[in-house]
Amino acid sequence: MGYGERTIWAQSISSIVCSIVYFAIIIPQLGTSPVDQIDWIAPMLWTILASIILSIALNIVAGIIVGMRDRESAGTSDQRDREIGWFGDRVGQAFLVIGGVGALALTMLGADYFWIGNTLFLGFALSMLLGSVTRIIAYRRGF
Repeated sequence: MGYGERTIWAQSISSIVCSIVYFAIIIPQLGTSPVDQIDWIAPMLWTILASIILSIALNIVAGIIVGMRDRESAGTSDQRDREIGWFGDRVGQAFLVIGGVGALALTMLGADYFWIGNTLFLGFALSMLLGSVTRIIAYRRGF
């Protein structure tokens, strides 16, 4: 497993885990509290920070393990890695745009900040997920 693929796996795992934790904290509150009383900002910020830290930690641990087996491929990337990264970014940006347009529409409708912020968060999470899945498929099945 090369550097690019290892990084994608680490980012994917951390994003999925942290997004699930965030929504597990927020969604149950929707049934019991009005949205203007739900504390969503701190959990969202902690989730984003935790996702970044977990991604870095997973990448370092995987790098150490791969480096012990094959020192030459542990930190190298090539043209194929760059093309797969570009392709994954292009595919993932669709949900980023959808999330942005959705948040813009909610702003125009005067929706609560809760819905606007969570729409953007969901757009970022889905963008990361879709882009990562695209990259992983490209690595595994060919580009």
